[in-house]
Amino acid sequence: MLDPAKVTDIEAIFAAQGAMRLIGAKLARADRGLAEFEVAFRTELSQQNSFFHAGIIATLVDTAGGCAGATMMPVGSGVLTVEFKLNLLAPADGERILARGEVVKSGRTLTITQGKVFVYKNGVETLCALMQQTLIAIPSK
Repeated sequence: MLDPAKVTDIEAIFAAQGAMRLIGAKLARADRGLAEFEVAFRTELSQQNSFFHAGIIATLVDTAGGCAGATMMPVGSGVLTVEFKLNLLAPADGERILARGEVVKSGRTLTITQGKVFVYKNGVETLCALMQQTLIAIPSK
């Protein structure tokens, strides 16, 4: 079970991100070392073939990984992405996407996460992207 103080941290990170509001993301789940966010399809989030745009996928999974990492950092710490790599495996053609970030290794300063993005269409789940990410903890002030 996630410490209530960490839930507050995750909610604060999410609330402070205008990009999450802009794309209509919702927090689906948060636990120690894990965070999931989802977005419903809208044409404003699409690319020319009417799939979710890769930039939306990247934004969502970056936040999922960052919030997963934040669950393992000291209460009140900030978190920043140092780098991430995204592999797009299938078109994100569906009604919604769900991004899951999971901590692989958490250190005092750097944390490594992996992310998976699933697209849902007509009740079928398809893995459409994989991410690897490095985060840095920003000490609380």
